[in-house]
Amino acid sequence: MVSATIIALVFGSLAINPAIFAVLVAVALMIAIRELNHAYRTGGVSIPDWLLVASVPITIGAAWLGKVSLLAVALAFVTTNVMVILMFLNPADFVKRSTAAVFAIFYIPFLGGFLVLLAHHDNSVARILTLVVLTSCNDTFAYLSGVLFGKHPLAPHISPKKTWEGLIGSVAATTVGASLVFHFALHRHWWLGALIGLMAVATATCGDLIESAMKRDLHIKDMSNFLPGHGGILDRLDSILFTAPAVWAVLELVNRYQL
Repeated sequence: MVSATIIALVFGSLAINPAIFAVLVAVALMIAIRELNHAYRTGGVSIPDWLLVASVPITIGAAWLGKVSLLAVALAFVTTNVMVILMFLNPADFVKRSTAAVFAIFYIPFLGGFLVLLAHHDNSVARILTLVVLTSCNDTFAYLSGVLFGKHPLAPHISPKKTWEGLIGSVAATTVGASLVFHFALHRHWWLGALIGLMAVATATCGDLIESAMKRDLHIKDMSNFLPGHGGILDRLDSILFTAPAVWAVLELVNRYQL
């Protein structure tokens, strides 16, 4: 039910106006960065919620208005100002607090800005569909293959449940899914989709492992219980945040060189 609602919101907003999708992305990222900040507190890092939450609309607005160049400028503007504000609010543990803040801003609103870049296009539905298919195939079939056949841990010191068998299942499913979406939705060569599927397995898996490493370091199971049965918003965005920039870059190259 939760997944169906999210899919309906994503593609419903894109069908009406991509700007609505951008607003939904901003709202989701504001919740996600607040989740991460609350997780920080369990690790002894104290940053005001409002400071990190305020970074999201600035960064996402820049991505919508000025594409990737203004997104990069917004990252520099926001991170430097956040460090200055943290210094004046409380200089204690400045390195730890400012490092955590800059990481949160890069990880959530900056990488999330590429969702807006993907959607701010004449072919927004197909581009976001490509991202959804890639990450969904990776996550779903990595889980299923791991449950059914998993015997050899992939990264036991980070995520004990991930297995090499799960990775093989995600590679097979994601390359097929990417080939189909490239052929039927983007009207590009299927083999390009297969190559990008391999790339997406790497980015999505690394994104998932990064969040697992954060949760292990902070000694928490889920970022929150915002989504019943699914954990927090960030628990659903981990692979998407790492895959969106890669998909955006590839699609830009594909369009530029008419591959």
